[in-house]
Amino acid sequence: MTSHWILGPGAIGRLLAHSLSPLAAVTLIGRRALPGQQTLTTPEGERRGQRLNTLTVAQLGADAHEAPDFVHITTKAMAAEAALESIASVIPPSTPLVLWQNGFLAQPRITQSWPGPVLCATTTQGAYLTGDGNVVHAGRGPTFMGDLNNQHDALAEALAQSLSQAGFSATAVNDIRSRLWQKLAVNAAINPLVALHRVRNGELRDPAYAGRVEAVVQEVAAIMQAEGVPSPSGGHDEEAWQALVWQVVQNTANNKASMLQDVEAKRPTERGAILGPLIESAQHHGLPCEVLQTLDAEIAALEASYLNAARH
Repeated sequence: MTSHWILGPGAIGRLLAHSLSPLAAVTLIGRRALPGQQTLTTPEGERRGQRLNTLTVAQLGADAHEAPDFVHITTKAMAAEAALESIASVIPPSTPLVLWQNGFLAQPRITQSWPGPVLCATTTQGAYLTGDGNVVHAGRGPTFMGDLNNQHDALAEALAQSLSQAGFSATAVNDIRSRLWQKLAVNAAINPLVALHRVRNGELRDPAYAGRVEAVVQEVAAIMQAEGVPSPSGGHDEEAWQALVWQVVQNTANNKASMLQDVEAKRPTERGAILGPLIESAQHHGLPCEVLQTLDAEIAALEASYLNAARH
């Protein structure tokens, strides 16, 4: 039986733990203690209780533990490197890592710095938390994984098979870099707008928001073309990207996007990992990015409004 440590008990981390637990030895690791009894609400509304092995980072360092076969880092992008550092002393440097972050910030950095294999995963599984003991699986979608330098194909294939058996519909691919950019494009069109307007993904189809979604996609499509990244359908034109974004909106209509979850919880968002690489790329290629820059400024102002209030 393979063993999996899941570092970061957020929505995707807990969904992953619930999915893998019947088939593998799973340990869910966070900064603070969580109840071992956890509940998963399926997309069909069924509630399933499950006992999960939960540990804090402090407990992990205090006792000896057998090395895991995989460490999944499911924290936010800006916390991934610090999270890895917090457990690096208790795992062998050859341990395979699996990065589940949005954006394209942590993946290249950790790939360069970690001595062992680093797989990157991108998923359109939708999930959100409703307290310390419950995760809602809001929508199903495919998961893709691979490494940025195509050096660990067999490892990616083995993990994809395990995840598929656990219901994650995972596929090993040799173009994960493009797929991370594709996910970045979709996230940029959905996450900031649902966070600003406090709506579920599906509500972006309303006339009040749809035009702004399309304006974001127009800029993003040009950036993707400059980066040589095709849409998943193989098209490079704006129409292909518009179709992709609206398909994801439909597939995840009931989902509460991660950036909205952060805003509601008054946490820092992943705007730097999602909007930052796109704006940087647009500026590098001399492309317009006023819509993206405006979104970034609006999210920054929203963050500042509650983070500054919390400091006083």
